[in-house]
Amino acid sequence: MIGGVLGAIAVVFVLLVIGGALLANATRTSTTSPVAVPTYDSATPEARPTATEVLPRPTRGTTGTDRDTSTRPDTTTRPSRPARNTTLTRNSLYLAGTLPRTNCRGRATNVYNDAQLKALILATSTCMNRTWSSALGKVGIPFSPPGYAVTARGGRGACGDFPHKGSIVPYYCPRNATIYASTSAMADGTGRQRGYASLSNWHGAFTAMFAHEYGHHVQHLSGLEDSWWSKTLASRSSSGKLGLSRRYELQANCLSGLWMRSVAASYPITSARRNTLYYFFSNVGDWPGYPRDHGSPPNSGRWFRQGYERVKTFQCNTWLASASSTS
Repeated sequence: MIGGVLGAIAVVFVLLVIGGALLANATRTSTTSPVAVPTYDSATPEARPTATEVLPRPTRGTTGTDRDTSTRPDTTTRPSRPARNTTLTRNSLYLAGTLPRTNCRGRATNVYNDAQLKALILATSTCMNRTWSSALGKVGIPFSPPGYAVTARGGRGACGDFPHKGSIVPYYCPRNATIYASTSAMADGTGRQRGYASLSNWHGAFTAMFAHEYGHHVQHLSGLEDSWWSKTLASRSSSGKLGLSRRYELQANCLSGLWMRSVAASYPITSARRNTLYYFFSNVGDWPGYPRDHGSPPNSGRWFRQGYERVKTFQCNTWLASASSTS
């Protein structure tokens, strides 16, 4: 587990947020181009096992004289299942396939109303629990739900203040597996940062943002988080660390797209609302003057769209993608 290594550098590399400044309020039509990230043919990029996988061993049969074992219990060792893979490129999460359809109706919500927005966040979180517990259980990844600390004005949690100074974004804290958020900061903005409602005041956009944060919880449970952090610590350059951070964040965008597609029929998400989500995610990310740790706005939108349109978990393998699609 990451545990003690987070420490003082948690602000830079463990604030798992959609983040970045918002684009000036533009026309609300989808400007995203067709998906420009990989379409994978298989959940496994290679045929050979990695060091973290255990191939089934042949059982040792009896030899010598025949014995009557009809009244004895069968003590033959059965082939073991492959061990859970926690690596970045071949993680067991990629074997989960399409997320199960979940009945999750979005409630009418005024995103400027703190109580209503908090109620929406908590209600949809139970839907996310149902979806991901089923998907992760299918591939042997133990599930536990994240915690939520959602307040109107913010506060202080295990990873520091929320929102952070000059920020509006919610974030996932791996220290206590909790998602922190200030509803007023998200909707209205703070200081010179405009709120997310300047991009869309449809509650589904806010639900998708929390599906991104939930995606970080999935990364935490699956071991992707630990593998990413270990590689980050091993990187000797700031550009290398930022590149890893972008792949990590863009993967959470893709997982958000997967989940939003799984509830599209019940939420509901019409084609027009789907385009709203594409627009929303294509206008958050790394802007001039901010660290390049979340991915460019176009790539932010493309990876959300990748999850929404490709629908299988292995399509969210940002670790195999090109540098240009994770810039």
